[in-house]
Amino acid sequence: MKFTVIRYLFTLLFFLITNSSFAQHKNTIHLIDTTKKLYQVEAACGECQFKLRGNSCDLAIRMNGTAYFVDGTKIDDHGDAHAKNGFCNAIRKADVQGEIKEGRFVATYFKLLEE
Repeated sequence: MKFTVIRYLFTLLFFLITNSSFAQHKNTIHLIDTTKKLYQVEAACGECQFKLRGNSCDLAIRMNGTAYFVDGTKIDDHGDAHAKNGFCNAIRKADVQGEIKEGRFVATYFKLLEE
């Protein structure tokens, strides 16, 4: 009886810890910071549309004529990249906030605009 109760408690504790580690975290990429500048940029697949060197389809933006890969959000977070209007087949407009670090755009806000 004692062993069953202890095993039950350990199992319960295990599930509580496991579930809390897989809990959804608040995605801050969709929260605009009113104290920072908002940029409207072109967004697309860096390799397919902006001819950046890479190994797979990765999200990139073009700002002031220069293309940068994006950190903070991924290409598939914004729909099917290979759809007719997806990032691999079309250059879209987006509102972004963030900064360029080590040749990459680190996004703190990214909103794809309607076509």
